[in-house]
Amino acid sequence: MKSLVEQLKSVDCLVSDGAWGTFLQAKGLPVGACPELWCVDHRADVLDIPRSYIAAGADMVKTNSFGASRFKLEFFGLADRVGELNRAAAAISREAAGPDRHVIASVGPTGKMVLMGDVTEQELYDGFCEQLTALEAGGADACLIESMFALDEACQAIKAARENTRLEVICTFTFAPSAQGGFRSMMGVTPTEMAQSAIAAGAHVIGTNCGQGFALMVDIVRELRAAAGAAPVLVHANAGLPHREGEKDIFPDTPATVAHEVPLLREAGARIIGGCCGTTPAHIAAIVKALKPGR
Repeated sequence: MKSLVEQLKSVDCLVSDGAWGTFLQAKGLPVGACPELWCVDHRADVLDIPRSYIAAGADMVKTNSFGASRFKLEFFGLADRVGELNRAAAAISREAAGPDRHVIASVGPTGKMVLMGDVTEQELYDGFCEQLTALEAGGADACLIESMFALDEACQAIKAARENTRLEVICTFTFAPSAQGGFRSMMGVTPTEMAQSAIAAGAHVIGTNCGQGFALMVDIVRELRAAAGAAPVLVHANAGLPHREGEKDIFPDTPATVAHEVPLLREAGARIIGGCCGTTPAHIAAIVKALKPGR
């Protein structure tokens, strides 16, 4: 199977999958429970997620490993199961994807900050290395270092992947509108700064995820594209900005809404488009129809 970057030399765009967290919650994941433990305790439920996205037409699927670093798992008393849970997460998505579609293993922030003295850069590097090598062993062919907001943490994850695995590396940050204009991450990083630093650290693909709906991602993607050089840009947008109804977050963007907005992201420079919070297989099917009408 060709790498994502190689595939994009011969196709206009690729479609990624959608939300995992809200999908797991819909399947009954209790609030406060460890999502990654479901890879072994509720394997069939987890397997249904990537299978649903593949059936919708996705070219790649993520893994149920967003919080499967040692730093996150220790909160649940599971720090000694990093290897097991990450291998299981990747194996599940590989089973669904088969040999012809990509598994882009999800790696989220650790919740620790170098700036605050919570952790050292070496400790971050070692933790990401532990997680990433297990994800590769489980069957992933790429990693998605996602929802990042601090350059030091993101760069340690990228370096850990490049120096210890053969995984293709995608890195995405979450941005919000800034009072100074434009967009910045929670730590004040602009899309331009993120793109330049992530690529310098070794990322093959850069992008943005979460925080915004599809329409509000256009300006972020445009700035990333201008700074990314030859690197492709990925976007995983939410199904709009949620509002609370009772005990649930309601995401307003329907598949039809998303299908209308996706071409604007492609025009802005995105080459891989998928969904984040609130998106479903129906949203991904709409993206496929909008971007690949003959498929």
